[in-house]
Amino acid sequence: MTAALPPAVLRSVLSALMLAIFLGALDQTIVAVSLPAISAQFNDVGLLAWVISGYMVAMTVAVPIYGKLGDLYGRRRMILTGTALFTLASVFCALAQNIEQLVLARVLQGVGAGGMVSVSQAIIGDYVAPRERGRYQGYFSSMYALASVAGPVFGGWLTEYLSWHWVFWINLPLGLAALWVINRALRGMPVKRREAQVDYLGAVLLIIGLGSLLLGITLVGQGHAWLSTPVLALFGCALLGLLLFIGHERRCQEPLLPLSLFSNRVAVLCWVVIFFASFQSISLTMLMPLRYQGITGAGADSAALHLLPLAMGLPMGAFGGGRLTSLTGRYKPQILAGAVLMPLAIFAMALTPPQSGLLSAVFMLLVGIACGLQFPTSLVGTQSSVQIKDIGVATSTTNLFRSLGGAMGVACMSSLMLALLHDGGFALLGNPLLGSLQAGDADPATQARLLEMFKQLLIGSAAVAVLGLFAAIGLPDRQLRGH
Repeated sequence: MTAALPPAVLRSVLSALMLAIFLGALDQTIVAVSLPAISAQFNDVGLLAWVISGYMVAMTVAVPIYGKLGDLYGRRRMILTGTALFTLASVFCALAQNIEQLVLARVLQGVGAGGMVSVSQAIIGDYVAPRERGRYQGYFSSMYALASVAGPVFGGWLTEYLSWHWVFWINLPLGLAALWVINRALRGMPVKRREAQVDYLGAVLLIIGLGSLLLGITLVGQGHAWLSTPVLALFGCALLGLLLFIGHERRCQEPLLPLSLFSNRVAVLCWVVIFFASFQSISLTMLMPLRYQGITGAGADSAALHLLPLAMGLPMGAFGGGRLTSLTGRYKPQILAGAVLMPLAIFAMALTPPQSGLLSAVFMLLVGIACGLQFPTSLVGTQSSVQIKDIGVATSTTNLFRSLGGAMGVACMSSLMLALLHDGGFALLGNPLLGSLQAGDADPATQARLLEMFKQLLIGSAAVAVLGLFAAIGLPDRQLRGH
């Protein structure tokens, strides 16, 4: 059973956890606008993409490990460890003297962020009844939405008026404040831990397997062919590492990731739902600005504003879905509504010309609402379907599938767009994702071909979203416990 907390204490805990999640999510977006300045200082573009990718890969791989360690040794210790590592790594990022040092520091920063994000959501699973969790997970989703809007704006301002170093220096006071708030809020809370041996070999095999998989996906998203030697080598390493991990976990007395969770129908279907929801939301944040720029000739700042409806819709869906979950005690109707809305909104967007700003904004808003209905509610469904002792690892696995979905979405849509551009005979300049599309100087015939290409991409994205709908339909409709 979950432990009851006085309302004032719960509010204090919630504030601390929201701050931790906001910090972890902010550094996924705040750095992107600083990449040109970083490239200019270090005069190196070869590793530039890994400033972002290294952070994402490290955070994704660290999530399940933090989940298990939190189950064993207490979540307060793990979230403080993650926050401290994130803050210290931010200082290393700010002091980096070359691109190699910056990428390494970003990897350490991602490891810390993995603990901040996953453990925060597991703590809510400890102290909030299943029926009420949707409302609180909605608050967390609003932090992701706020970070997606504030990150590029704040990062651009710091880079323009101070320097790119301040994108990382700003984390020092914020991180220290988070450490103080989290320590104060969680002090005195009972430490839920049990003595057991940590599965170090399983952790190493999982890092090799997932790390190789994500690195391969990242290379594809950066323009490498699916059948190129580096990508195939990484995918082969991922397959070997994950097979060894599964074989080891079957024999391990205290597995890092209990394979019995994958026999839990509710949990697996919730993971499939969240995978495809993340696939859509992250890939659209990449596709839509490029679509608007390439066809209308707008600047990067104007194109980025077209993501605001998506960021606004996500907390709207999360709050509405969470409130309905609390009132009805059921999670499937909200998940199913989001899964139905997602492909319809994306398909409608494919048929809408980019010049129709209002209609495009409405459909992007609907996509955000669809994501908001699925993200926190799927997590609530997962947590309610497992035993209390497995809440941490179940939560971290949910976040793992969310990260995998986003990485796969960017890789698939990027590689498909490159293939369509090649078939269409477009002459791109430099980076295939940052060339003539962002220049906005295409003639009318080229614009027509670009419009058709993005229409095909969005229709394909809508077709992929239908797979998430099938998973939502298969979910059992169960009553949640608690009030």
